Amino acid sequence: MIFHSILSEQKDTALETADPQVYFVDLNMDQIIDSITASKQEYNLKPFFYTPLTDIDNVLYRQEVFRDLENQELFMAIKRFAQNLRTMREYLTQANKLYYLFQKEIWFVDAIIIYCNAVKDLAQDINLADLQSRGLIVFRDFLRTYALSDRFNKLLLDAQQVKAELSTIKYSMIIKDSTIKVRPYESEPDYSAEVEQTFSKFKQVAVKDYRVKLSDSIEMNHVEAKVLDFVALLNPEIFIKLNDYYESHQDFLDETIGIFDRQIQFYIAYLEHIEIFKPIGLQFCYPKISNPGKDVFDYAGFDLALAYKLKSEESAIICNDFYLEGKERIIVVSGPNQGGKTTFARTFGQLHYLTSLGCPVPGKRAQLFLFDQLFTHFEQKENIKNLRGKLQDDLVRILDILDKATPNSIVILNEIFTSTTLTDAIFLSKKVMDRIIDLDLLCVCVTFIDELSRYNEKTISMVSTVAPDNPTLRTFKIIRKSADGLSYALSIAEKYRLNHNNLKERLKS
Repeated sequence: MIFHSILSEQKDTALETADPQVYFVDLNMDQIIDSITASKQEYNLKPFFYTPLTDIDNVLYRQEVFRDLENQELFMAIKRFAQNLRTMREYLTQANKLYYLFQKEIWFVDAIIIYCNAVKDLAQDINLADLQSRGLIVFRDFLRTYALSDRFNKLLLDAQQVKAELSTIKYSMIIKDSTIKVRPYESEPDYSAEVEQTFSKFKQVAVKDYRVKLSDSIEMNHVEAKVLDFVALLNPEIFIKLNDYYESHQDFLDETIGIFDRQIQFYIAYLEHIEIFKPIGLQFCYPKISNPGKDVFDYAGFDLALAYKLKSEESAIICNDFYLEGKERIIVVSGPNQGGKTTFARTFGQLHYLTSLGCPVPGKRAQLFLFDQLFTHFEQKENIKNLRGKLQDDLVRILDILDKATPNSIVILNEIFTSTTLTDAIFLSKKVMDRIIDLDLLCVCVTFIDELSRYNEKTISMVSTVAPDNPTLRTFKIIRKSADGLSYALSIAEKYRLNHNNLKERLKS
């Protein structure tokens, strides 16, 4: 089997050209991806995170790789490989910056030796791992073949030979006034040790150091470069070999190795990101894919963007559960303002999007749906350029969603039709609900209209709750219960002694 990509079983050029999805801002997926990729800018990982998968087998392909990388020994071996290749690139970058040819060529040879040793080490380490994923097994087979190939071994042996021959060069310099002469070393005695020994008896504790300190700059000065030119003239065969090696191995980096080095960072970046949440008790799991059925659930899920922010603030992170089974398709979320309803809707979208990337998702256990398209409708500021009022703009945007959606889509609606009267909002919301029900797609609808939660057998009600003894205190827990529109108002009235009995007593007095 031929290795194409660690991100999919077949080569997918769309991964390189993807742009952010239109719903990213609504779901805060842009914030999540920014956080995940912040320390990996050199790899340009964002296009990988911008491309949801629509094939279940590709999702499972990635889940398998994630599971293999939970082996810490393998994970660290791949990280060492990545660090070595990063060092290789630094050497190549430095070589390109250097002015003097021989110095440039020596840095280039060192970069190749680093590369070859990195490949050999990874081939050995990955061969010891108990791999289960198709991706890493095929890559291991490729790497084993490549590391044993004549081309690879000649690349390394020739580089080592050039370095070994360079290390044998000895020369002498005669410095007089402003003149330097370079000549072959002829076993002249080294008087430096004798001089140091002779003058050591005069050494005192705190004396001025008259020794000249050599520059530690990587770039040679013109004097050093000229000396090197003379050394090359004295040893032409070795420096011809160096130049030939440099000229003939400009394309030494194997394309597949380069692809793997970049793509594996998709997994490493995500695993490193979610690792920061585990010490505070948050869990991640590999969701089952419900397709073709639409029974979905997630237990102890949370908004990954909000959790990242709250963790840095050392604030509590609230987890919530949800499930849809049988004919249920639509979660209608209601309850008091600022109670976590929008966060819940975002969480639903994030969980399904992360599933479509093949990633572990927030939650201790989950089964989610692999969508063909995901649509969101969140409140936007009025755009005076389109000459539409807010209600008209809402209608145009929702109509566009419903025209494009299919039974395999997911739609998330957050507080629609808030700019019109209650009667009109109910009428329009029911029309939208009818279209969604006809499409039989999965939907979360955050609304102030309780009637929608009881619309038919495809709708279920979830309500954001408040503390029983203090109705002004939000718990941010969204639970599955009937929405009656009264419980929150009654709890407020009871707290301030404004219910029917309280008022009667107060009026009597």
